[in-house]
Amino acid sequence: MKIVVLDGYCLNPGDLSWDALNTLGEVRVYDRTPPASAIDRIGDAEAVLLNKIPLSAETLAACPSLRYVGVLATGYNVVDVAAAASRGIAVTNIPTYGTASVAQHAIAMLLNATNQVARHARVSRRGEWSRNPDWSFAVTPLIELAGKTIGIVGFGRIGQQTARIAAALGMKVLAYDHKMDAAPADFPFTWISLRGLLEESDVVSLHVPLFPDTKGLINAQTLKRMKPSAILINTSRGPLIDEEALAEALQSRTIAAAALDVLCQEPPAEDNPLLRLDNCVITPHVAWATREARERLLGMAVDNLRAWLAGSPQNVVA
Repeated sequence: MKIVVLDGYCLNPGDLSWDALNTLGEVRVYDRTPPASAIDRIGDAEAVLLNKIPLSAETLAACPSLRYVGVLATGYNVVDVAAAASRGIAVTNIPTYGTASVAQHAIAMLLNATNQVARHARVSRRGEWSRNPDWSFAVTPLIELAGKTIGIVGFGRIGQQTARIAAALGMKVLAYDHKMDAAPADFPFTWISLRGLLEESDVVSLHVPLFPDTKGLINAQTLKRMKPSAILINTSRGPLIDEEALAEALQSRTIAAAALDVLCQEPPAEDNPLLRLDNCVITPHVAWATREARERLLGMAVDNLRAWLAGSPQNVVA
């Protein structure tokens, strides 16, 4: 069996092993693949693993040997799953590998926004503390999270884990999900409408997948419903947010701050206005990328392919 990995570098920049995948067939791994080269590189392979390379209906049609697509992520919007299903191509994803890591990053971004850890470390390194007459000084107001309200938009595994940590910090948890049926019992939370969540939350953290009905979920109108002191966090998918509307809201102080691990275009254009705002912290889509999470992801990707080969497919989305 021929297996092609189209964009393996971010998953495995050299600190993991492809050996388990090699036991399943003849494997070719590309660090990166320009979308225009996807068809040539897939060639006559029966299985392809990918993360961000788009597989359109046209691409799938041009790869007649293809029978399996393994998405190396939870979100699978890069694949035309309807076209795959019509051609009998199985599509799988990795639903649980990054729960702890992404929730940890969301809270890390929140703590940085409230305690300004990076900023205070930076001014200390520049000598501003050394030159200050006081033994303690702050360059920006600090915020205590205990007693504040966090609104979790998307209450799946990652949303719940983020809420769990926030509750441990003494925060009140509000939750919105299109399916309000999950009810973890190990911490207190309250179901609420999206509008109510935006209006009542001091912190809004996004944990929903990108679908047509969630694209632009945060826009000029929804931003106006948030508190002027609110902090917006996104560790899910960039297009959930209308970036132009967010930049305007941050500049006008409609909301206080944003912390983003994802953007609509990745890597971003250098002139993206969000990169220049002092009340917007951006990290380069690394919430998922702890070694532990990547190791789990690779292991689960191999397990998915092995299960499909054995006739018992798992984590199938199409």
